Amino acid sequence: MVTNLRTCDLTDPLGIEITRPTLSWQLTGTGAQTAYHVRVEPGLWDSGEVESADQRVAYAGRPLTSRTAATWRVRVRDADGTWSGWSEDARFELGLLAPDDWTAAWITHPDWYDEGDPRAGEGRPLPLLQGEFTLAKPVARARLHVAGLGVYVATVNGAPVTDAVLEPPYTDFTRRVVYATHDVTGLLRDGANTLAVELGPGIAHVFPHQDRYMKFFGSKRAPMAIAQLEVGYADGTDDRFVTGADWRAAEGPTVRSHWYGGEDHDARRAPAGWRPVAVRPDAPDVLRSRACPPIRVTERLPATAKLVATDGTPVFDVGTVVAGWAELSLDLPAGRYLRLVPGDQLDAYGRVVQSKPTTGAPIFNTYVTKDGPQTWHPRFRYDGFRYVEVQGLPEHVGAEAVTALVLRADNPPTGSFETSDGLVNDIHTIIDRAVRGNMYSVLTDCPHREKLGWLEQTHLLFDIVAYNYDVAAYYRELLVTIAEAQTDDGLVPDIAPEFLVFDAPFRDDPNWGGAIVRIPWQLYRWYGDRSAMETHYDAMRRYVDYLTGKADGGILSHGLGDWIGLDPSTPVPLVSTWGYWRAAHTMARVAGVLGRDDDAKRYRALCDQITAAFAGTFPESGSQASQILALDMGVATDETALDRIAEEVAGGGITVGEIALPALFRVLGRAGRHDALWRFATSTLHPSYGYQVRHGATALTEAWDGPTRGLSQNHYMLGAIESWFYRGLAGIGQAPGSNGFRRLLIEPAAPGDLESVRASTETPYGKVAVSWTRGDGEYALDVAVPPGSSAEVRLPNLGPDLGLDRHAVPEGAVRLGTRAYEVPAGQWAFRAGR
Repeated sequence: MVTNLRTCDLTDPLGIEITRPTLSWQLTGTGAQTAYHVRVEPGLWDSGEVESADQRVAYAGRPLTSRTAATWRVRVRDADGTWSGWSEDARFELGLLAPDDWTAAWITHPDWYDEGDPRAGEGRPLPLLQGEFTLAKPVARARLHVAGLGVYVATVNGAPVTDAVLEPPYTDFTRRVVYATHDVTGLLRDGANTLAVELGPGIAHVFPHQDRYMKFFGSKRAPMAIAQLEVGYADGTDDRFVTGADWRAAEGPTVRSHWYGGEDHDARRAPAGWRPVAVRPDAPDVLRSRACPPIRVTERLPATAKLVATDGTPVFDVGTVVAGWAELSLDLPAGRYLRLVPGDQLDAYGRVVQSKPTTGAPIFNTYVTKDGPQTWHPRFRYDGFRYVEVQGLPEHVGAEAVTALVLRADNPPTGSFETSDGLVNDIHTIIDRAVRGNMYSVLTDCPHREKLGWLEQTHLLFDIVAYNYDVAAYYRELLVTIAEAQTDDGLVPDIAPEFLVFDAPFRDDPNWGGAIVRIPWQLYRWYGDRSAMETHYDAMRRYVDYLTGKADGGILSHGLGDWIGLDPSTPVPLVSTWGYWRAAHTMARVAGVLGRDDDAKRYRALCDQITAAFAGTFPESGSQASQILALDMGVATDETALDRIAEEVAGGGITVGEIALPALFRVLGRAGRHDALWRFATSTLHPSYGYQVRHGATALTEAWDGPTRGLSQNHYMLGAIESWFYRGLAGIGQAPGSNGFRRLLIEPAAPGDLESVRASTETPYGKVAVSWTRGDGEYALDVAVPPGSSAEVRLPNLGPDLGLDRHAVPEGAVRLGTRAYEVPAGQWAFRAGR
């Protein structure tokens, strides 16, 4: 059977703008596909019977235009020549592809617009915009295309049009604003209807103020909105209702919202003082459709306890560090003023800790109650917290008053990982929690004081994100934002979007900017998707050429070095030159895949030049990071370096920072030094992941000393061990030369006293799962290979008690060599014992 049909790596997307969308599917059973047949209706494309094992194809039918609504299905043929039945239908709809498709205007509250004053409206309640329209005929279909700046909430007849929140996503709002398309057919009613949009400034308009924390201030765009409701009637006619001069504006109950400092809401206020809106003539030029999952509420965590500080202040604990909203549920009389102070840690007196290096300070939300039962949370910003101090709350209110609404980009979870070792499981949990806490419309480095898209994590830790979440569409959208931030001379800044310009290395480091080269390659390797390499090839090439223009004889000297490393002796030029080499090396591979042979040759020669310069400039001895990066490049000739580093890591003497850390796990893992990595993984001494767990971390922290040091308690940049958990302990990887997990390499390690591992991840072809156990002289390995894939399975060297002569190999596995077997799709059980 054919299942999981997706368009552009999304399920039944609305409002896409790609006119040659990628159509993909998965199979059930174990048979191999030898041909496919795709039909896209109504009459848009019939591929015919195509001899191919591809399960990812580009639409090649009639030209798709704005508002095209299509359904599609696929059938496949197996190796015996038998065709499957047709799959269930999938669908996609195109959005508004041309500027002329928009007849709506950008509008705002007149008090929030003054042509000569970009700060107009600051200090005033947030604007509420409203339009009314009448439907006189039965509606068959209705689509709402809507965007806003900086954050908007849209409703039809008082009901939210979507469960997506904090819309729109980060972009350079002066160049591109993302709109969303929603099916609102079910929200409309006969007769009078109301479409409303409430606005907050978001990160697009960060105004300066004195009473609360702000990372920066400045305005890309002041609050405004645009909405276009297109209605198709049952009789075949259609109508359109749009934002324009006939809309009205009022001040809403949210009296202030600041992206960093907090939000203030007075529930007693009702919208009043309705006035004609202001139509914005200086509106953004480019509206682009949403191309990846939005931010949603993905968990609800009720407070596990109501704590009381020594001064009597109530503090609610939701049990784990999260990012999102603290929701109040109360039954109180009107007029009580509450101040909510979020944070990750408590001081010795039981109060929430806020400071500049942790969360930023002060950050707080305020709420003035209305009368009776009520529920409230901020809507136009978010916080990072575990604890919420609620000042002004009556004593009788219990723990049930506070719930954490956990937000993140709603990329589908794909991975699972569990071992027999509780500490390792806890490390996996805190890394995953930190990824969730920073997976917003961009990958941030912390959800409180920064909320910025620092780029080094996006590519250095791509695999720890991709093992656990489907980020095919999400990472493509990240790339669009990164490419927009590239300057005319080729520089890619360390953050994207570049909402503020940092100085020197904090703006220009190859291990940050190199994301524009690495991510397209990673998407190709992980998902088999060439489109990002094709789309961004010129930007990638311009960046590597920019680095070449900054280099001196192959050495690149500027940058941040091995950030947050424990050994300050690692030379900054060594780390930057490694980043330069990695970008050039990746560029050569990309050019080769795309058939740009001249470029491939040029970048291979550049790699050779950089490698020779590196070997001739930096001594083989030096810091741990220096040696690891040299080994990763293949320029180290000291045969004892690997042994020396493995011994240091096993003894807990890790000194590398976030740039060299992924390379450390990669180099030692490739060399089979899993016992050394295992000893580090299970250490609880500083520095280690176990130290963080044992000292109370519930999400990965910014520094090795975690909860015992005042830095962010929700930071995933040190999470590189997660890739070793999946690739090393579970053994889930790709065979050399494979892309998109077409051919798997299953090679689990069994270090130390580890007794079992159970892990899985979704690939483009379906779920691959590995489970192994050992004990009492027995070893069992179970492997699930999805249809469309095959696998090489390499059994670990289990010592003399579990020799090769005692292996029980399943029928159908083909022996490739010592402890190595080839298997097709299916369930495979390998056994060994006395």
